[in-house]
Amino acid sequence: MPCQTASPDAPMQETAPPASDTGKPRRTEPRTVRRRQLIEATIDSIAQYGIAGTTMSTVTDIAGLSLGLANFHFQSKQNLLEETLKFLAREHRDHWRRAYGNAGLSARNKLMAIVDSHFDPKICTPRKLAVWYAFFGEGGRRTVYRALVDALDNERFALSKRLCSDIAREGGYSGPTVDTIAHTLEGLYDGLWLNILMYPDTFDRDAARVKVLAYLAMAYPLHFEMPQAARAEPARRAGKLG
Repeated sequence: MPCQTASPDAPMQETAPPASDTGKPRRTEPRTVRRRQLIEATIDSIAQYGIAGTTMSTVTDIAGLSLGLANFHFQSKQNLLEETLKFLAREHRDHWRRAYGNAGLSARNKLMAIVDSHFDPKICTPRKLAVWYAFFGEGGRRTVYRALVDALDNERFALSKRLCSDIAREGGYSGPTVDTIAHTLEGLYDGLWLNILMYPDTFDRDAARVKVLAYLAMAYPLHFEMPQAARAEPARRAGKLG
């Protein structure tokens, strides 16, 4: 299936919406600020109540805004959910694109920039991961997810595959195909995000990054060094067996 490439969208502003002296949102903020407030509140609502438990009322209660204002900006819960997912997808894409662009010329460094962007504190947070997996987990929502996010995922996959091809050529590697490695990376991102969401007390962003780097070190040992944290456990096990 050919990869589609999404046209760039302007990055979302990351500053918090302005508040009045009382700490509550002002009643006369620009349209973009109001929409951002409602989207952020939707993320919080889904993280707390799930998609089924999220309503326009739970969102407006969290945002401190009126139901009429939410209906004015989004018309329905479905529209609000879709815009929230699109916001997260674009935020993620803008982040890894920026990291990729700042990583220099090395294919190795550019691939690591994409890896690191998945576990950046701004992107990989429990509340945001909860939204991704709320859409993954509901059968009726997966079609919506695919329609909204596939093009962005395909863009990243195609770029990762190209970088893997460059690394394989540089190192003369004859192991798994670049398609296999690029697909495995995508699966690792999804699975490790789930571990972070499900086991926050025992698994974090740094641990997830180590797992991906360990995989890349096995696939491309001349380009990636095996993290010490990934070496230690087998060494201890070997000691016990001896």
